[in-house]
Amino acid sequence: MNANSDGGSTGRASTAGSVPAVRTAVVVGGGIAGLACALRLAEAGVKVTVLETRRKLGGRATSFTDPRTGEVLDNCQHVLMGCCTNLLDFYERLNVTDAIEWHSRVYWARPPHAPDVMQPGLLPAPAHFTESFATMRMLSLSAKRAVARAMWRMLRMGASGRAQWEGRTFNEFLLETKQPADVVTRFWSPVVVSACNLDVDEVSAAAAMQVFQEGFLANRQAPLMGLSKVPLVRLYDPAEGAIIAAGGEVRMGVSALSIAYDGARVTGVVTDEGVFSADVIISAVPADRLAKLLSATAIARDHRLQHLDEVGSSPILGVHLRFPRRVMELPHLVLPGRATQWLFAKDVDGAPVDADGSQHIHAVISGARDWMELTEQEIAQRVLADIRWALPAAQGVEPLAVRSVKEKRATFAIVPGFERIRPRAAVDGFDPHGGIRNLFLAGDWTRTGWPATMEGAVRSGYLAAGAVLGTRLLVPDLAPARLARMLGVAR
Repeated sequence: MNANSDGGSTGRASTAGSVPAVRTAVVVGGGIAGLACALRLAEAGVKVTVLETRRKLGGRATSFTDPRTGEVLDNCQHVLMGCCTNLLDFYERLNVTDAIEWHSRVYWARPPHAPDVMQPGLLPAPAHFTESFATMRMLSLSAKRAVARAMWRMLRMGASGRAQWEGRTFNEFLLETKQPADVVTRFWSPVVVSACNLDVDEVSAAAAMQVFQEGFLANRQAPLMGLSKVPLVRLYDPAEGAIIAAGGEVRMGVSALSIAYDGARVTGVVTDEGVFSADVIISAVPADRLAKLLSATAIARDHRLQHLDEVGSSPILGVHLRFPRRVMELPHLVLPGRATQWLFAKDVDGAPVDADGSQHIHAVISGARDWMELTEQEIAQRVLADIRWALPAAQGVEPLAVRSVKEKRATFAIVPGFERIRPRAAVDGFDPHGGIRNLFLAGDWTRTGWPATMEGAVRSGYLAAGAVLGTRLLVPDLAPARLARMLGVAR
């Protein structure tokens, strides 16, 4: 499951399966995966048409205008990390990197005391967090030793070692490395559920290990956290212009009804506005949506499509709260041991409060299956209890407004064994079963070598575009630091 080796093997299969002399392409889906694919194809001279059902771009990582207040709110807070090399490349192509604010510190709530801080120190990776981790007071000395023991095990096993854990849960690894229950609750679980959208007893151990190996241990730049200073939808607004400028087309408000298949190849996309024909079709929609677009005959023809009904999902809940005055001094805060994992202070033009003195706090609950049936009032009560636990200034302060946003199918569920059924972007040219060679797959749920992240989505788009063009488009991962490499993280 190593990101480099997976990307490489995908690239080799893609070259073998590429379609010669591609002049036109239709991309179904205007989320990050579809936009990344379309942009790279358009830049290469392919006449590409993007079809998006909604009247805005970005898919699940976008914004909406709240009809109650008229505010533009993000569906959920999305975080960019320094190790997200392909997502950074995508933002650079859209010329929106100035909208990203970088943070080297991560704050962990420890009421009634000041929050603990994790930040890279002077030591080289993988020891760059040693100093700040040693001074964190939310964990005892014995708890820190337990965490260090598990980190050392993951460091030494490398990518090849974590691949052997793909069929087991991360909780099994934590039990094997004798992690105390309170350490799991206060440290491991907040990191894993935020990164993978599944808790430790559900998520594939290999996926969770990758978060720590590549996001924490390999490179001191990897854990830097980037937050958008503007609503997410504004990050993708330039994508339409960039695709059009490169000779493509973006059609929003167009619903795909089916992907036409003639028994040998896909010929176009049937929509509520007619048929869009092309040399190749790229599906950049979730697995369940793709299953509805294809006929049973087409699905039976391509081995990549045999497990679409086995791709599960996991929800995320975002809760926007507006307080009458400033209650949060920090830009963000982890809430260890609480149901609400993160709080983000949504700055307005660089200021922590609005002109009227109010403050917008965005709470995030990942792996939020137990919250989906709650009413907005019940959600508000639970989140406010967590906020008042973490923020002394919020105690006794009632919010002016609360808006909850449920993304019931926010990400695919990267459970043990999922990698086995995860499809590649293109039909392998050496596959004896054949397949639909001019149908390409994108989406974070495809075989990207990454968990369910924006980086994974962009990687999938680049992999699909590279497969169409017969070349490798992935941006290299951050190179492990010398000491980390010597100790085995890149093995």
